[in-house]
Amino acid sequence: MSNPPPSPPSLQELRKEIDAIDEQVHRLLMSRGDIIDRLIQVKKTQEVGSAFRPAREASMMRELVQRHRGILPLDTIEGIWRVIISTFTYVQAPFAVHADVSVGESAMRDSARFHFGFVVPYVSHFSAQAAVEAVTKSRGDLALVSAIASRTPWWTALESDGAPKIIARLPFLERADHPAALPVFLISRVADDAMVTEVQTWSVRVSGWNADVARALAPLAEIVAVPDTAFDGAALLVSVAGHDFEKIKLALIQAGASVRSSALVGSHATRYTVPSNGSARS
Repeated sequence: MSNPPPSPPSLQELRKEIDAIDEQVHRLLMSRGDIIDRLIQVKKTQEVGSAFRPAREASMMRELVQRHRGILPLDTIEGIWRVIISTFTYVQAPFAVHADVSVGESAMRDSARFHFGFVVPYVSHFSAQAAVEAVTKSRGDLALVSAIASRTPWWTALESDGAPKIIARLPFLERADHPAALPVFLISRVADDAMVTEVQTWSVRVSGWNADVARALAPLAEIVAVPDTAFDGAALLVSVAGHDFEKIKLALIQAGASVRSSALVGSHATRYTVPSNGSARS
């Protein structure tokens, strides 16, 4: 005669397990804080400015997606980790987020709060130029500006050697129902060895810009274009994978445009696209 199957655990027992896990999570976060405190002492981050590490953040987010499983939505996991990363970065070296709300105040605020939480100060501006200017004058703040449209070529302010640069593009995990889906660039001053350069962003000024030239470039790179009537051309912000910018210049020339100037104004990680089955791909 076979033994009867064990009875399922009671609700009280399961809730005790959850309480125990909650306590472990809290203790681990406090332990992380202790390590960050030691890190501050070792690196003296508060003396050198920005604590942003775009390459490390991109690596952490990829590992997060690759190991995630179960019923907990990826939105929740991404949001929790973004707040953890941003808050501990803020603890190392306090900073503010300057956001260009001309593209939509609620969407930009949602993006800022999802990616940086409520501890990091949020400052709204009515133009991308104003947000970038605030970061330029700061010690370690960052700006959020639209990555897909602009009324003015704000990126030209990033061309000089000492200027802040584009360091990331958010959301890092892209999906159709993302709760903070507005595509934005992050702009700040970051050490060269902390940057991730999978996608380079270039400021390009061209003459002879027209619809045919735009169509020729569309398959090669992401382009934000602002007309420059004084030169019958345009100011472009070009995002190109890898180090293929020479191909962009050649394509412009072959399409009939003239490249007047170009300058590297930042870089960021390759984005992950999450299909409906939930597994990410880059």
